[in-house]
Amino acid sequence: MTSFTDRVKASLREALLEAATELLAEHGYAGLRMADVAARTGVSRQTVYNEFGNKATLVQAVALRTASEFLDGIRQRAESSADLLAAIHCAVVYTIEHARENRLVAAALGTEAGEDLLPLLTTKGEPILTAAAALAAEQYLEFEPGMSAASAALLAETVVRLSLSHLTLPTHSAAEAADAVVAVLEPAVARFTAKDSQPSTVYTSE
Repeated sequence: MTSFTDRVKASLREALLEAATELLAEHGYAGLRMADVAARTGVSRQTVYNEFGNKATLVQAVALRTASEFLDGIRQRAESSADLLAAIHCAVVYTIEHARENRLVAAALGTEAGEDLLPLLTTKGEPILTAAAALAAEQYLEFEPGMSAASAALLAETVVRLSLSHLTLPTHSAAEAADAVVAVLEPAVARFTAKDSQPSTVYTSE
């Protein structure tokens, strides 16, 4: 059972992350100050440092919190999908559409102040990539139990990387991007499913 102290600490952390999210969307990474996070939350600056240590750690926590929101949405949509390819299509559509509505991601992709947040999705995006790929691989195995874990992991990482590519450099609608991703990956899904479901041949010496 969660103690009162733990609930208070979790509530404080959530409030700090929410304040940091708002300030990042408004001012970007360079413009974020721990003192402003503290002021918006109504606590001391030292409290913010005690909770996160430094600005880089705080921003990384904000990125992972935002990614968690995306992953929850993807998980829900996958549960109602008819098959693996449909789940992939829904995930890509949701990722792109939700990104346009999410104030932090929208700022990173579309405002001058938020340009310095873009590396959190690209060059410094490994934590997000890892978390998203792990969830996707788990879901793929639920749809295709005969697929190997290695194949599911490779497919999941490819889907996530392609989704991020369409997100950061949008040239199509969300549905068109999802159509393209599925069209490219459909043969791979079929090959992985067929190959991994075949029993291994055991050779014995006579």
